[in-house]
Amino acid sequence: MINKKFILSAIAFFAVSSTFAQGNGMAGITEATAMVTSYFDPVTKLIYAIGAVVGLIGGVKVYGKFSSGDPDTSKTAASWFGACIFLIVAATILRSFFL
Repeated sequence: MINKKFILSAIAFFAVSSTFAQGNGMAGITEATAMVTSYFDPVTKLIYAIGAVVGLIGGVKVYGKFSSGDPDTSKTAASWFGACIFLIVAATILRSFFL
């Protein structure tokens, strides 16, 4: 008889404690969402800056290959240009997807 009371009181304790925990969990999720969304503007600007630097480096490399008469200049230009476009599009899509 005492064993059944102990088991029932333990079940009631865990049921009550789990209902109290749900309210705090929702507040934590809301706070985490607010923190993550507050980082998107600086990260997007950082990715744009990285894209600009990659574009400048790519332009210098392509100019160097073009000046030396390298036959693979178009491949190099396409790869650097593609990398810049990917960075810009990825930042824009991620920002619009999560915000």
